[in-house]
Order: sequence, then structure tokens, then C-alpha cells
Amino acid sequence: MAKMNGSQAVVKCLLEEEVSTIFGYPGGAVLDLYDALMDAPIKNVLVRHEQGAIHAADGFARTTGKVGVALLTSGPGATNGVTGIATAHADSIPLVVITGQVSRNLIGNDAFQEVDIVGITRPCTKHNYLVTSRDDLVPTLREAFHIAASGRPGPVLVDIPKDLQTAILNYPERTPVQMKSYQPHYEPHRGQIAKACKQILKAKRPVICAGGGVISSDASEDLVQLAERLHLPVTMTLMGLGAFPGMNPLSLGMLGMHGTYAANMAMANADVIIAIGTRFADRITGRLDSFAKEANVIHIDIDPTSISKNVRVDTPIVADCKMALTAMNAWLDQEEQNIDWREQAASVEAWLIKTIRDWQLSHPLTYKDDRTIIKPQYVVQVLEKLTGGNAIITTEVGQNQMWTAQFYRFNHPRHFVSSGGLGTMGFGLPAAIGAQMANPGKLVIDIAGDGSIQMNIQELATAQQQGCRVKVAILNNRYLGMVRQWQELFYNRRYSSTPMEVAPDFVQLAKAYGAVGLRATKRSEVEPVIKEALATDNLVLMDFVVEREEGVYPMIPAGKSTTEMLLV
Repeated sequence: MAKMNGSQAVVKCLLEEEVSTIFGYPGGAVLDLYDALMDAPIKNVLVRHEQGAIHAADGFARTTGKVGVALLTSGPGATNGVTGIATAHADSIPLVVITGQVSRNLIGNDAFQEVDIVGITRPCTKHNYLVTSRDDLVPTLREAFHIAASGRPGPVLVDIPKDLQTAILNYPERTPVQMKSYQPHYEPHRGQIAKACKQILKAKRPVICAGGGVISSDASEDLVQLAERLHLPVTMTLMGLGAFPGMNPLSLGMLGMHGTYAANMAMANADVIIAIGTRFADRITGRLDSFAKEANVIHIDIDPTSISKNVRVDTPIVADCKMALTAMNAWLDQEEQNIDWREQAASVEAWLIKTIRDWQLSHPLTYKDDRTIIKPQYVVQVLEKLTGGNAIITTEVGQNQMWTAQFYRFNHPRHFVSSGGLGTMGFGLPAAIGAQMANPGKLVIDIAGDGSIQMNIQELATAQQQGCRVKVAILNNRYLGMVRQWQELFYNRRYSSTPMEVAPDFVQLAKAYGAVGLRATKRSEVEPVIKEALATDNLVLMDFVVEREEGVYPMIPAGKSTTEMLLV
């Protein structure tokens, strides 16, 4: 076993895990780690705020399926990253976050920049560690990567005291990680697969609800095969967008609070729901006592605690989504000669053609267009048209996020990057940087609001330093738009602390960072501005001055059922 110091061992372990890029911010407690990185073929990205580091690692992970890595110093460096860690935890994103800690002899003595980051992050990590022995350093890191990527993915934090970074240790040989207390179950139960398939074949009004688990398990192709074979309509959660092609005729779009009318009505009237990799969050279900009352629910999820947690499940399948879908397709192959496909097709055809298509035609996603004022939905539609729907899109959080989810149809997995469970403002720009660095040949666009973009706008400097040609489309309504919409509907238009009358000139701000700034103030300028941005070999901020009080519809008010939608 080779001898080296702790920092060199950390870097060697990262290389073993095939880490190519780290996002972080240096400080006293991690100077030795940063020094060791100087000798490694790992891209070390200096962000401008630790929250940006975690979001960038998150964007890297979401678009690649690999574990994202961030490196932060102790104390305020670590605490600045907590929002990003909680964001990744809420959306089941695999991260390893390495933090520096004061030397072991100072822990508990209120030393300079000491904080119990393990205690602070315990509720928002999949697991976390404080390394207390040099012999545990490398095995702990190996466990961290294993836990982050396996089972239901999530962030893992490893807190390393400063003295262990300089301590000499024997680097252990690499062996498979074995943890008796952690053994995710991947293989589906054959009997449950058969039961689920038989239920689907008997269904008159089936619908698939695809969540982020389909994407994280790389099961999109298997989902398409199942849906097209049985003519099953597919709706997606916010995290599931791209799991099924948005332009496929079977796609109903997103469901839930701001989902399509057809998607919500299909779920409400289904007799069989096939839920795959979704936890049935409140933004999907609305009032639980009125959700999908007539449906038998088949629920596939690798996390057994997600099944029957919010919605009663008739056929639970605890398994990896890809393995479960593969098994369902294999069962259908095997039983093909015994299935009356005409009967199955006829029963679903009436549901698809007569009922769902009527909902889609009577209540499509729409808005009251204006030939002069810029409608934010129109900006998203033009972005889809000019990119062919093939760009990687990140979003901030708020109205911009929902308009993107509604009007940009995602045809590929890992092309929609957004904070779902936590709803973190300031996510989109650093996530776009991480996505661009992971996918240097792809077009990456951050669709932002003028409020949310300012949460981490300092990361424009990171993008420029790293040569990221990200395009930022700001839907500028000079409000905290989603909060304002709630105030309009439920607080008698009492706009308390939501107008943003003082804001930067985004065009000049872009120039200050060495980027390109463009602005559109009327509808006819939208397409030329986007075309110019896409043709520009630089970081670009597009400032679209949009209708100030435009709302996101459909909308299910809090406490209402999914059939009680407010429409345009």
C-alpha cells in the first residue's frame, strides 16, 4: 500500500471514482485539498458563492447521471452550501459534498470557522460522515460515492478535519463496497410484475404517471416501448419531464398544480394508474381524499418508503424503474400469443380518442396572446421552435419554471434541469454552468425570472471564467411573479413585497461581466433577439420585458382537488 498524505489520498480516490470536475470555493480548512488538486487531472471550478457550487454540481449530475462533486471549506463555507444540498436531496440527485473541518483537537471548542455541518445536514442528506481516523478516510469516501449513486440517489456529505488532510496514511487497495445496513433492492418481484401487467390489460381507462425515477434509472426507452405497445397515455411530474417525449401523441404533458387539463382529468378518471418513480407529492395530488378515487394504483419505486406514503397503492413493486419496466415488457413478449390485443386496443382507443382528445381540444394549454406586448409563454414557445426542442433547459423557480414546463416540450431525458421538491430560487444559472461543463457540445439555456436570477447572478463570473456559452432568457415582469399571482387571486391584489421596481439593467450587467446583453420590449423583437443569442459565441443575457401581471394557468388552488382547476 502506497504512503501519502490525506489530501493526496482524497484526490486519488476521486480519480478512482472517475471524477472529472469539482465545483467549490477554497478556505483555510481545505487549503491542503486544493493544493493537492493542483497536481491532478481534475477540472477545479471556482464559483463565486458556495450555494452556486452545489447547484453547479447538481446540474452536472442531472444531465450526466454521474455523481456531482463539490468542495467547500468549514464554517460559513459549509453552511452556504446547505440550500444546495437540500435541493439535491429533495429531487434525489447524487452528490458527494466534501467539507473541511477544524482539526480534531479543536472540535467542540468553538474554534474559528467551526460548525457542526454533520448535524446541520443530517435532515437533508441521504447520509453524512465526520471522518475521525486516517484509516477511515478512503473507505468513507468510497462508501459516500456508493451511497450517493445507488438505490434512490441523493447527496452525501463527508466532513474532513484539517489535520487528517496532512496526516500520512497507507492508501488501501480498492475493493467492492459492502454495507450490511444498506442494501437497495433492484430486482422486481415476478408475481407483482405479472399482476401489474394483467391489471393494465384489463384497464378501460389506464394512464401512466412518470416521475424523476424513470430518468435517474435511464428507463425512458423502456417506458416508451411499454406505452406505445399498449397505447397508454403518459403524463409526467415536473421532475419526470423528458422521461417520455413531449411531442409524442401519447404525451399528456405535466400533471399537478400547473399541469394540463387533460393530464389532471385523466388521472382523476383513470381506472388504472401506473406510477413509475414518483412519490405522489402534494403538488401532484391536490386534496388526497379526492385524488384518483376510481383507480387501482400500480406503483413502481426503488424506495419502499415512497410507496403508499401519500396515496394508497394496490400493486406495489419495489424495484429499479428500468428493471421493472424491462420485466413488464418481457412479460408481454412472453404472453403475446395469449393476449387478445384487439380487445385491449379497443378498450383503450375509446379512452384515448373520445375522452382524452376531447379534453385536449376543449382545454389546451393557451394564453391570451398580444401582438405588441410580450407574453412570457410566447418567449418559451419561440425558444422551443428555434432550438428544435433539443436544448438542455435549466430554470430558476417561479412562473418562469412553470411556463417552461408547460410550453417547452422535452423530447429527451436529462434535458430539463429544475428544482422541484425544494423550489430553490437561484438554482438555474449555476445549474446551467454545471450542465454546460458536463455537455460542452450542447446548447444550454437558463429560463429565468428577474427575481430568481438575482439570487446567484454573481455566477456569471464563473461562467465567463470557465468559457461557458450559456444563454440566459430572463422573463422580466418586475415582480416576484408567482407570489404576486397568489396575492392577486387570494389576497385581493395586495402586493406586499412583490413589486421589484428597482432592478439592474441586465444588458449593462451582462457587459460588466464581459458577456453579451440583449433586450426585447415588443413581440416582434423576440425571435430576432433569440436568433442573435444562439448565434453568439459568448455568454448571453436576454432581457425580455414581458406582461407584468401574466399568470400561470391552469392552476389548482391550495386545498382543492385536481379537477378544480382555474383556467385562463
